[in-house]
Amino acid sequence: MITVNSDGKIMVRRCLVTLKPFRIFVVGIGFFTLCFLMTSLGGQFSAKRLGDSPFTIRTEGSPDITELQLLADHANHTLKFHPAVGLMERIQAIAQNVSDIAMKVDQILRNSLLNGKPIEGRRDQCEVPRDPKYPDCSGKVEWMRARWTSDPCYAFFGVDGTECSFLIYLSEVEWFCPVLPWRNQTAALPSTKPLPRVQAAFQRDLSYLLELIGSGKESLIFMKKRIRHLTAQWLKASHKLEEKLQGKQRDQKQILIHIGFLTEESGDVFSPRVLKGGPLGEMVQWADILAVLFILGHSLKITVSLKELQSNLGVPPGRGNCPLTVPLPFDLIYTDYHGLQQMKQHMGLSFKKYRCRVRVIDTFGTEPAYNHEEYATLHGYRTNWGYWNLNPKQFMTMFPHTPDNSFMGFVSEELNQTEKQLIKSNKANNMAVVYGKEASIWKGKETFLAILNKYMEIHGTVYYETQRPPEVPAFVKNHGLLPQHEFQQLLRKAKLFIGFGFPYEGPAPLEAIANGCVFLQARFNPPHSSLNHEFFRGKPTSREVSSQHPYAEDFIGRPHVWTVDYNNSEEFEAAIKAIMRTKVDPYLPYEYTSEGMLERIHAYIQYQDFCATAALPDKSSGNTMQSSASPFSPQPNSTNLAWPHSSSSSPAFWPPVNSMQVWVSIPGQACTRTCQQHGLVCEPEFFKFINKKEVFQQINIVCDSTESEMNHLYPAVAENVHECYLQKDPLLFSCAGYNTKYQRLCPCRDYRRGQVALCRDCL
Repeated sequence: MITVNSDGKIMVRRCLVTLKPFRIFVVGIGFFTLCFLMTSLGGQFSAKRLGDSPFTIRTEGSPDITELQLLADHANHTLKFHPAVGLMERIQAIAQNVSDIAMKVDQILRNSLLNGKPIEGRRDQCEVPRDPKYPDCSGKVEWMRARWTSDPCYAFFGVDGTECSFLIYLSEVEWFCPVLPWRNQTAALPSTKPLPRVQAAFQRDLSYLLELIGSGKESLIFMKKRIRHLTAQWLKASHKLEEKLQGKQRDQKQILIHIGFLTEESGDVFSPRVLKGGPLGEMVQWADILAVLFILGHSLKITVSLKELQSNLGVPPGRGNCPLTVPLPFDLIYTDYHGLQQMKQHMGLSFKKYRCRVRVIDTFGTEPAYNHEEYATLHGYRTNWGYWNLNPKQFMTMFPHTPDNSFMGFVSEELNQTEKQLIKSNKANNMAVVYGKEASIWKGKETFLAILNKYMEIHGTVYYETQRPPEVPAFVKNHGLLPQHEFQQLLRKAKLFIGFGFPYEGPAPLEAIANGCVFLQARFNPPHSSLNHEFFRGKPTSREVSSQHPYAEDFIGRPHVWTVDYNNSEEFEAAIKAIMRTKVDPYLPYEYTSEGMLERIHAYIQYQDFCATAALPDKSSGNTMQSSASPFSPQPNSTNLAWPHSSSSSPAFWPPVNSMQVWVSIPGQACTRTCQQHGLVCEPEFFKFINKKEVFQQINIVCDSTESEMNHLYPAVAENVHECYLQKDPLLFSCAGYNTKYQRLCPCRDYRRGQVALCRDCL
């Protein structure tokens, strides 16, 4: 076997590059004759130390020589496996292989030149270009000189410490420098030709999805059980949506689902607690997301480990400072905050390039003031979970509480008419079930429970292993932790489902209401938020939570939902008496049915394109938008504006602009609340159309001055001084936020009945 050392490095490189094919042939004969002699001599040379051989040439940074050595080793290995072969046979074998080896050597050398492994002289002659189009080039080269060994990924991409290797990397792998003139210019440019699109078709055999999810974690087992249990209603809903779409063409998307909170690197605190009363809301939502994306006909990859994530993304070996080895093969990536952090750590510059394709499952929402890194840092909104500079619509919530984000949701089990009638006839009018599987939730609730016990038989589902939790009073019938189907059966018998203030905004209250229960919950006064409550502290939102389940309070309400002051025992007791007299039918909002969720996510995938908007120049501020004529028309006998439905100048935009109305808030009121008061929902995508001085004038607001600044409350007017403010940065357009100093200009839209995420013409 022949090895190599540093003595002949420069000589061999120059020699190999300048050899003609005939010389290669001659060198090949000599090379393999040497192998033959070494073999014939019985390996006498092999007893010597490698470093003592006069034939050794070091291969570090020289992949061409390594490949030659591997060819030699292969030939030598072949001969050694035939010790009985005679001399002539050996010579014939050598002769038979020499021409093939010579051709391979020539191919290696040609590939070396084509792939940009330049000759030594050229590598030493590279100079840093001075191109105004690449102002960061020289600084990046300086950084590479000092730090290129800090991450093995640079060597993986061919960086070897020379100026040329720095410039090749910075121009062809990253994009801080111009491509060198002697390089293959077209090879360095990414292909712009789009791949042919496959049309999506509804997929109704969920067995393949269950295989994709895998196993090995209790959380994954829980998700698969849920998907199996709801299969029939998913399939029924898919047929309804398919009929509604009337054959509309849909592109099949390549989608990566990375559930970051289930990875070992993030701690995976959920899986061990699935069978011990831990929170299941996240697993419920993820199971439904997987079902929706699959049924809609898209191609999925599912990962719950960092290693799988790196493999699917094409992460190079190293510490995560380099871009991906290949263009991102996914149109969309669904993940959570843990997964988002993992992607940023391992994708290098590719994260910034591809982050417009990410959708972040975010239970409590992320407001624009927290999402904008610079603004959050300067104004005290920075938290451990914010500052990603994404389009706020890329964050997807469990409930539609933050219109700045997209509403993802989940589904509840649906009942047919026969089941609903059976539930109504079997209800126990004096039976209550407490919302809370963990014993800590019951602590300090003795007063409420004593009052409730006067009128109802109380049931609990508190987890315990051996002894009954002391926090649960003796008069409570505790069933322990129940499987989901048994818990559903308990709800179908009960009259009342009562919450004690925690957990916030889970799926269980909707399940209870869908099974014919009345949900009783506490009103928070003052509302809970990141400013006054430990649970919300550090979350990227200033949203004020007025009750345990604001969606149930605001979107459902009485008679299904009662929100009272638990600190007032008289009000609490009166509510229980009234509930016992109240007759309710099982009720489930359309947006939490399987059809509603399929419809909503279909619309998002079909129409939301944050990469297209990210690539456009900023037109939301500046003279172009401010000086153009306003297309709005004043509404008769009203103080708002609307986009004319018959307008021929309406842009192709989603949501459609003809669903828009413009209203002015009262001082100290958020646009979320302003639109809600008019039976509408705030639509942040429309801010770009109203962020103009002309709109203030058209709505009869007097502006003595107009400034453009970064503030999540703008556009707005300080009415007492007639100062008007426009938004400077589109990432800060926000439905949330208020200040008593300002009246805000609010873009509102209509919405489909039972589907607040979509306008009437959004499908």
